[in-house]
Formats: sequence, C-alpha cells, structure tokens
Amino acid sequence: MSSILDLKPADVWKHFHALTQIPRPSGHCEKVTEYIEQFGKKLGLETNRDAANNICIRKPATPGYEGKPAVILQSHLDMVPQANSDIRFDFTKDAIQPYIDGEWVKAKGTTLGADNGIGVATTLAILEATGLQHGPLEGLFTTDEETGMYGALAVRPGFIDGKIMLNLDSELDGELYIGCAGGEDVSVAFQYDNETFVPEEDVIVKISLTGLKGGHSGVDIHLGRANANQLMFRFLKDAMQTYNIRLASVEGGSLRNAIPREAFATILVDGKENYERLLMMVDYYQELYNKEFDGIEDKIEFKAERQTGSKELKIIPANVQRKLIHAITGCPNGVINMFAKIPDTVETSVNMAIVKSSDNLTEIKFLARSSSESKKKAICSRVESVFTNAGADRIESGNAYPGWDPNPDSQILKTMEKVFETQRGHKPKVEVMHAGLECGIILSNVPGLDTVSFGPTIKFPHSPDEKVEIASVQKFWDYLTGILREI
Repeated sequence: MSSILDLKPADVWKHFHALTQIPRPSGHCEKVTEYIEQFGKKLGLETNRDAANNICIRKPATPGYEGKPAVILQSHLDMVPQANSDIRFDFTKDAIQPYIDGEWVKAKGTTLGADNGIGVATTLAILEATGLQHGPLEGLFTTDEETGMYGALAVRPGFIDGKIMLNLDSELDGELYIGCAGGEDVSVAFQYDNETFVPEEDVIVKISLTGLKGGHSGVDIHLGRANANQLMFRFLKDAMQTYNIRLASVEGGSLRNAIPREAFATILVDGKENYERLLMMVDYYQELYNKEFDGIEDKIEFKAERQTGSKELKIIPANVQRKLIHAITGCPNGVINMFAKIPDTVETSVNMAIVKSSDNLTEIKFLARSSSESKKKAICSRVESVFTNAGADRIESGNAYPGWDPNPDSQILKTMEKVFETQRGHKPKVEVMHAGLECGIILSNVPGLDTVSFGPTIKFPHSPDEKVEIASVQKFWDYLTGILREI
C-alpha cells in the first residue's frame, strides 16, 4: 500500500506526515509548538513565540521581490480529538495513522487532523522552499483554535507585521471566504443529590445510540445530520412517559464544535415485563430514526443491553429528571435561520454539543453561531430561557468571539480571483462561512489586514470520517504559490 509520503506535492505531504506523528489535540500543543519553533530556527529564519505559544516565522523576500507587500500565511496547530468508540486511542500520546483510500487520505478510526494540518504543512513547505518567488512572508501558527480560538485572541500588532493575511483553514477547493460567523458558548448545569435506592424488581438497562456521522457544527450544520443528544432524549421522554423509567446517567458528545455522533444512557425500568416492552420500543426508535434520516445518515444503531451487578446505582431525582428531559427535548438545535441575501448560507445556528452526568451533576453545553451579533445573542437567550424555566442551577455564556465582516472590495480578493481564473479558466466562488475562523478575532486585534480564507477539500472534519482530497492539495499548492508570485 502506498504511503502519503509518495503523494504530490511531496514537501507538503512530508510535513503533514510529520504532524500526524506529533500529538496535538486542543489544549496539548506543547510538542507541536516546540517542533514548529525548532523548524524555523533550523532554517535560520527569525522565529518568535508569544505568551499564548503562537509562533511567527519570518522569511525574507526572494531577490527582486523585496519591495512587495508582506504576506501572513495563517493556520492553527491543534486538531480535534475524535475516535470511534471501538478504538483505543490516546490523543495526547498516540500518533495518527493516515492512509490512502482511493482519491482521499483518511485516518484509521480517528480524526485525521487535516483541519488544519494541511494548512500548517503547506506553510512549512513554503518557508523551507528555495525555488519560489514571493515577497516577505510571515508564517503565523496559532494554538487552541478548536476549543476557543485562544491563540488568535492573543495575537497583537508587532507580533505580525504583514498587511495581507491568507488564512489556510477553509475546506472546499475553488471557494474563497471573505467572512465568517461569530460564536458563543452556553453552559447549563443541574445540581442535585443522587438517589441510591433501586427496587429489587427493577432492571438496569444501558441504551446506546451510535453510528451517526457527526461532523463540524459550523461547516456541516446545514446538512441536517442527526444530533445524538436530541435523539437520545426524544426516546427518554417517551420511555419516561410510557414506562416511568428512571435515569441514572447520560453521556453524549465530547466537543463543543462537533455535532455529537454518539450518546449513552443508563436507565431503570420496572420489572421484566416492562423491560421486554422497552426493548420493543428501542427497536421501534431505531427503525424510526433510520427512516427519518434516510439519505442523510448511513446506519443509526440504537441498542438496549441489560446490565448486571450491584443495585447500588446512583439515580437522578425524579423531579430533576423530568425537568432535564423536557428541557433538552424542547431546546432549539441546528439551523435557526439562513441569510436572506446570500443563497444557501446559514446565518444562525446552535449545536447541543455535550450532555454529561456525574455525581450530583448534569451539564449541557451549546455552541451558538451567527454572522449577526444580535441574532447570536438572541439564540443564546432562547437557550437560557428554556433552562431557566426548567429550574437549572447554573446558566452561563462565555468564550464569545466576533464574526468577520465581509469586504467584497478587498484588493487581495481581486488578485486571488485573477490568479484562479488564469489557472483554472473560471471564477472561484466567493462565500461567507458559517463556521468560525480566526480571521475575525485577529482582525479585531490587528486592524487593517486584508484577508481571505481558502484551502483544499476536506470532508467531515471533527469526526473520524475526516478525509482530505489528494488532488485538491496539489491544486491548493499551485494556487497559493501562484498568488504569492502575483502579489
């Protein structure tokens, strides 16, 4: 089987392969930051690190291009750590295992890290190359983008000097992005004293919902994919009302910016007869969910398994369970509205990303996105109202970041459109992205940057189905180097 090291452009794939071998989940960028810093120093290039562990590497212009505008190539170092439930994988220690599958590169059972590893690898290849034509360059590598864009929030004037910034974190070849949504987290908590009494006749059952595609809660939200948390609680509401089940624990989703792919609940049902009926209800919902999401999801697995062992099970109090189930079932999720003047583009959405119970506590976490600050605040307020009425003990909003206002008169956009049409014979699409990009934050900290975002084709980021199209990486390289030459 061929290795990704055999692919073209060889230098990009060489650096991407090296990145797959360095653990770099969000919050654990120490090793990759050190790698990038040493890379710049070994090349003899000016290399700086700031307090947030962002790295900026400066490369002088090639002869004859010294007077050209300085260009910032910006990408983030961290990746989303998602693995299938049947895979034993420690993202803080283990290396990603990339492989070629036809026209794509994928990873074995985990996220690939092409988001944003291809952007990082391409910048490294350009910094290392000796035969390219370009003006002064700055490679800006930011940290912890996926968990709150914390690296971008720390970027300040002087750390970067360029006036043109090319963000290499978009995921559709042939599309140029000139704006993006802002985002804000909403965190909800119910606190209580667990009950521990389990009647002798009760049956303990583990409910498992798996097989969903998940995906990026910005890029993929318009696809109408199933949210595992919503489907699980839809079932739990019916089971509560029909069989008076009791909820012991629940866990669904793991990342704020990923559509949850799996959810699990441990419940109690009264007696063997009701247990048998509950099994029939689970089968019914599996068939129903697959019918409802036919053509969107592949195969939704919804299973119930009787649990044996100690009856000393901690149970969520009945009054809290009722409020929790009704609130989650009724809470908004998914696309809220589309742009009126930009066809097929989401303006506002909310993702019910995580539901997790532990001793005496259940937490629910949302990520709201919108290109409109007022509409972002409005959807956060709707979530707050649902859980206020349900009697939640804590409702907090935070980690807000600004959107990126489109500038259709951008000079770098005009240059990029010209190069694209010369290379491909047709115009690129110019879009506004619903996902969050670091551009808005960096622009708010360093005003005056002329910015466009673009990249190769990456499908299903933030999920173990993530894959990058091989041919688009070559096109991306040719296009980027052509842009630098034209500038």
